[in-house]
Amino acid sequence: MRRLLIIFAFAALALSGCGAHAYNHEAETEGEYVDVGNLVYQVQMSRFLNPSDREDREYLAGLPSGTPPLTSDETWFGVWMRVKNYTNETLQPAEDIFILDTDEDRFEPVELPDSAFAYNPGPLGADQVYPLPDTAASSGPIQGSLILFRLSNDSLQNRPLVLHIEQPGSEPSEISLDL
Repeated sequence: MRRLLIIFAFAALALSGCGAHAYNHEAETEGEYVDVGNLVYQVQMSRFLNPSDREDREYLAGLPSGTPPLTSDETWFGVWMRVKNYTNETLQPAEDIFILDTDEDRFEPVELPDSAFAYNPGPLGADQVYPLPDTAASSGPIQGSLILFRLSNDSLQNRPLVLHIEQPGSEPSEISLDL
């Protein structure tokens, strides 16, 4: 009888997928992890940016010249992202990231090509994290790379705002943003 119980216990463990990674594609709040392909994403923080604030000016300093100023109906919004590669292979982090409000208005990131804090990932090696260690984005108080959005003030009434992360060939993920 004991031998039969041991066999059933091992069979139950095998059938339950013991040791298998349970993929998560939705996060109800920031700080939770989501999977896109074999990479794990975490929003470290999101918040409005004030161009008059000293710290926020540093984040906005990478805007390309000729970027039009905000209109009275717009605000800067930053999402700081961390990405981890737990595999043994080099993988490319997602670049198709956007915000949707409850009216399905879509907001694309604003490029920050000259910012040390910007989310501009290259291939991520085995067991690496992005932002890479010893960089401004990794060593800063938030420890994530900035994805900058130009939101309409109307969208702030259409919450929750949801960050979508998509990668070809992978199931997309989404994170509800705190604001």
